[in-house]
Amino acid sequence: MAGQIPDLNAEARTGTGKGAARQARRAGMVPGIVYGGGEDPLPINLPFNKLFTQLKAGRFMSTLFNMKVEGHDDVRVICRNVQRDVVKDLPTHVDFMRLKRTSRVNLFIPVAFENEEAAPGLKQGGVLNAVRPEVELVVTAGDIPEQLVVDLTGLEIGDTVTISSINLPEGAKPTIDRDFVIANISAPSGLRAADDEDEDVAADEVPTAGEEEAAAEE
Repeated sequence: MAGQIPDLNAEARTGTGKGAARQARRAGMVPGIVYGGGEDPLPINLPFNKLFTQLKAGRFMSTLFNMKVEGHDDVRVICRNVQRDVVKDLPTHVDFMRLKRTSRVNLFIPVAFENEEAAPGLKQGGVLNAVRPEVELVVTAGDIPEQLVVDLTGLEIGDTVTISSINLPEGAKPTIDRDFVIANISAPSGLRAADDEDEDVAADEVPTAGEEEAAAEE
């Protein structure tokens, strides 16, 4: 199932060059360009405040957007470059690349967990630790999964879930070339504390060399 692709609203920029870019910035906009996809480049302006908020949220350059420009068909794009002011570190220009449905892109996909009630480890008080709440995958632009689903059925305390145990969409693959951990079920804190105390007591009961000699003399 394809995920929800966020909209990115922009307006076409009539002028080009440094003069038009400065005028856009004075009007509270960030100039940009959309290129690729077998079409002519399209100069655009983006509202500074909305763009800045999205940049602060993270993952901007690995998020697929549905760009909406009045007078033009919607198009899927991914950011390829953000130029920033060298002093203020604020965005001054953004480059976007058009993508076809068959294009391959790197995207972070959220992880969802299901069947918690069927996990004996959780029923016993175990804690689910989401080591990776999202996973970076290489996917096709036309078949982006909404989420990766982890089935917790049958998992006990101490069990782990790795990427190899998740059914990935056809054609998708992780960017990390190893079987990394997605989540695990750890013992409840009270049980861990009791285990630690047992280990301490066991260590205290082990006689030292001096104690062994004194016991032998007696």
